[in-house]
Amino acid sequence: MRIKEKRHRLSKEFYKGEVSVAFTLCVKRDVIAGFSLREPEIVSTFTNILSSVVVEAKCIVPVYCFMSDHQHIIIAGTCSDSDIWEAITKYKQKTGFWLSSNKSGGKWQKDFYDHVIRKHEDMTAQIMYILDNPVRKGLVLSWQEYPYKGAIGCKIEDVLNGII
Repeated sequence: MRIKEKRHRLSKEFYKGEVSVAFTLCVKRDVIAGFSLREPEIVSTFTNILSSVVVEAKCIVPVYCFMSDHQHIIIAGTCSDSDIWEAITKYKQKTGFWLSSNKSGGKWQKDFYDHVIRKHEDMTAQIMYILDNPVRKGLVLSWQEYPYKGAIGCKIEDVLNGII
């Protein structure tokens, strides 16, 4: 008997236009001992891939943060035909292929956690939560010290200061 695959909880229409979505992508549990997403080669490669897919999808990334076994990303659409779903699925596909080709057994978990950031929510609070992840884990004393974070298409400081 074939088990029906669970569909993602939100329809793709929620990921189109000038919206912002926070994502958490996790490495499969059985892979965690094999490597860390904080390896400089992985961070560099994945950041380049993320940059190319968000440009294609007409989006920016106000913040991303690599942890050893997961990654946080906020993707924001910049116009009415921005497609955040396209950006995240292409990113996961391309980085997943790179992992399987370059890191023995390296795989993402099948789905991801996401949260559409509503107009009434504070984008700054969402970004600070992501930036403070390494601080909460005891890796650094302040988020500014953490080397495996960044933004694409904008500056983190500009977003935090309300310029973007």
